Amino acid sequence: MTQNPPAAVRPRLSFKLERWHRRAIYTTGAVLLASGAAWLVLRYFLRPVSEFGETVNPFEPWAMKLHGLAAMVALFFMGSLIHVHIRRALKSGRNLVTGWMMIATLLLLALTGYGLYYVAGEADRPLWSAVHWIVGLAVAGLFVLHIVVGRKSVQ
Repeated sequence: MTQNPPAAVRPRLSFKLERWHRRAIYTTGAVLLASGAAWLVLRYFLRPVSEFGETVNPFEPWAMKLHGLAAMVALFFMGSLIHVHIRRALKSGRNLVTGWMMIATLLLLALTGYGLYYVAGEADRPLWSAVHWIVGLAVAGLFVLHIVVGRKSVQ
């Protein structure tokens, strides 16, 4: 692995996203966070009780469907960042710590989301789920941190 050049010799590349791209990523992230949080609330706090005990909230499957759709869109937009944003950030050596943290965290979310559908059995599903939603809630803060650190590195 090569070392980054000193700040004085680093190229001054712009890797700021276009407005439509930035808004699409922000909107997709907001829908992911809102639908995932809605599922958590519906699943653990708003379960209707019938004569047979607790039942599934009728909005719970819809929150999950919206979350899955937003996840597909998010994967598309994360891939779209590779060419301009990530590649240029690596070349300029700016905001690398939070950038790599974002990549690792989003990869973990993609893997645990995939695992919940295709790998997890009934016995280990609660563990996969807990990891997924804890990391999913934490990524919102990391995302904000990445933006703040990135904007400060430009000044």
